[in-house]
Amino acid sequence: MKVRTSCAGLRNLLQRLSVSDKYCSKHNRLQTICLYSKINPPKCHILDCSWSTCAHRTVSPGSILPWRFFTCKEGTKIPSKRKQNTSITTSELLYKNLLKSERENWNDTSARYKAMTKRIKEKIEELHNKYTFNLGSPRIRFGENVYFEENGCIFLSKADDADEGNVDILFSTEDLGLSDAFIRQIRISPDQRYMAISLKSENSEEITCVIMKLGQFPVVEKVIPNVFSFEWATNDVLYYTSQKNLKCQDVLMTTFTNQKRTKLVYTEQDARFFVDIHRTKDRRFLTINSNSKTTSEVWLVDCRNPFKLPALVQARTKGVIYHVEHRNDELYILTTYGEPAEYKLMKAPIASSGIENWQLVYALEDKTKLVDLEMFSDHCIMFLKNAGQLYLNVISFVSHSVQSIKLPTWACEFELESHPEHTTSTCYFQLTSPVHPPKRFAYSFKQNNLIEQAVQEVPIITNCHTTRLLAKSKDETLVPITVFHNMNSKELHRKPLLVHVYGAYGIDLNMSFKEEKLMLIEEGWILAYCHVRGGGELGLRWHRDGCQHNKLNGLHDLRACIRLLHQQGLSQPKYTALAAASAGGVLAGALCNTDPELIRAVVLQAPFVDVLNTMRKTHLPLTIEEQEEWGNPLADEKCMKFIKSYCPYQNIKPQPYPSVFITAYENDQRIPLTGVLRYVQKLRKAALDYASRTSQKGNRIPNIILDIQASGSHCDLSWEDSLNEVARHLAFLNKELEEVCHLQHHGKSCK
Repeated sequence: MKVRTSCAGLRNLLQRLSVSDKYCSKHNRLQTICLYSKINPPKCHILDCSWSTCAHRTVSPGSILPWRFFTCKEGTKIPSKRKQNTSITTSELLYKNLLKSERENWNDTSARYKAMTKRIKEKIEELHNKYTFNLGSPRIRFGENVYFEENGCIFLSKADDADEGNVDILFSTEDLGLSDAFIRQIRISPDQRYMAISLKSENSEEITCVIMKLGQFPVVEKVIPNVFSFEWATNDVLYYTSQKNLKCQDVLMTTFTNQKRTKLVYTEQDARFFVDIHRTKDRRFLTINSNSKTTSEVWLVDCRNPFKLPALVQARTKGVIYHVEHRNDELYILTTYGEPAEYKLMKAPIASSGIENWQLVYALEDKTKLVDLEMFSDHCIMFLKNAGQLYLNVISFVSHSVQSIKLPTWACEFELESHPEHTTSTCYFQLTSPVHPPKRFAYSFKQNNLIEQAVQEVPIITNCHTTRLLAKSKDETLVPITVFHNMNSKELHRKPLLVHVYGAYGIDLNMSFKEEKLMLIEEGWILAYCHVRGGGELGLRWHRDGCQHNKLNGLHDLRACIRLLHQQGLSQPKYTALAAASAGGVLAGALCNTDPELIRAVVLQAPFVDVLNTMRKTHLPLTIEEQEEWGNPLADEKCMKFIKSYCPYQNIKPQPYPSVFITAYENDQRIPLTGVLRYVQKLRKAALDYASRTSQKGNRIPNIILDIQASGSHCDLSWEDSLNEVARHLAFLNKELEEVCHLQHHGKSCK
């Protein structure tokens, strides 16, 4: 079972600092042109924590959540009230008619995929049962007590209790009538008298925080709606950020003993910034982090005196991102300050924390991605990625040495486990790849070595070959590709190829284990992951070289990758499919317009395909902060023309297109459904126009299919819904490529 609790370390924070979109796996098994030429005084309020009444201003910050976020609701501003009402009614009517038409079309189309979808579902479930072994749910250890979550319940056990059945149930979503919600975060108060839990529904973006008073009979003490992040400052003082319309701008504090009050502590007024709360590993400070995608500002809350005004670490400086940890009365600062503009670990005294006092501790090598970082009492562990290879760097604060450990070559992803005690002598993490189930590892600080944890016998994947290639892009830049294929496959040039791409927000392609990827390998497919610019696989510069006015680099990279794969004898265009999700739809859709001959079929999941129209709509809540990734077409005509040159929707034309299957969500707040509907309509018309103008023998009319799901959201689906979605995608691809990949009813390999 995949337990959804808060991620350990700084991984989520690193993503939120620099990106706004993340490809979130549906298979659940989790740059703005600066508006000011000078740095103005901080646009925020620090409010006195005395119990006098404080005004609560609602100001729109920029969001840096790890997904693409434009809301679906769009309106047209018309001066006349009467005309405006008529326009809205007409727009809504057109929208409803389009929605109805697409649903009818899907109902008529889906029957052809029914049998294959059923077979694929059965195969994925079989693999899921075989490879989803129990590594043990993430444990939160406090002294002798261990807290963990399974199946929507939170349990308490004793650390040394050998009887796994001897546990107490502290919380159950089902008992509260919230069976459709999942547990997102758990925070235990220092004295273990209170437990704060955040819950999120699979069909909503809203997050609710439930505070439980623990004891012999745990009870619900308080429920706080619309909470994004939260941390305990003391035994009975909780700090949290409120979320409204996908934005976080306010930090509040609430107490649970003596006078039970809630007060506003901080509010952010710059629309480009998003606020969250983090606790230092030694529990000495809470940090209020206000971040845009390029700039940070951190305030410290002293946990020994949580009612004292927060203290500023360093005023926001354009282009400088930083995050703060604490150890032995010094601040350890992870920052992009200095040259090159990649992450570095620096330190400064608490009393003089300004940027002029920052001293370098460790700098990353060129083209190295910092994936995660974890602080311990005498060590710091960095999880790094360089040219697809994963490394573990252990920095000793005692010996002032750095040990670099190369991790297994098959590994593509880390997952750091929770380590609440910063004095622990061991760091635990898991390694995985799209076709390798997670394996648990431990690094021992005492023994200075890496240990593979043999928790349970894991079936060994022996028939999959992993290859790393470099494609030369248009400007001679070398672009990494990770390739997987069955070692027993012959005539690879005739095998079906599934290419994956993302290339936005500095986010890496999702390369964690998926049963369906292993199924494809077993059935003869080749899988390729193209790490194009705009993503973050080679560090922050790799992202900068693929955003705003450099966005075309990602398209050139994708084209070069696919061509190299074919040149290397890995499939050919008529057997090649392309998969992308969310902002990855920009590059996938652009390639369909510029090089449709390279691919036969495309599957898109909640794709962003209408960049220009979306970035023109400033009434959408997150358009302003999105300008840091795409540019501002309203303020810059050159930018407008550039976006128009690659925007998938703007460049559809009558020509041969690959077949396209799109899954969208009616209640998706991050990708406007209206834009997806317009894209599908225009794409179908272009394909039909081309077919009607040509009468060459063998011309094929591509299938353009839109599957609109009434339930689900941009990142969260139930297991059953996600299984159905994956099966539909693969059934579509196999139908499109069935002339070379005949999947039989009994699961025989591809011919």
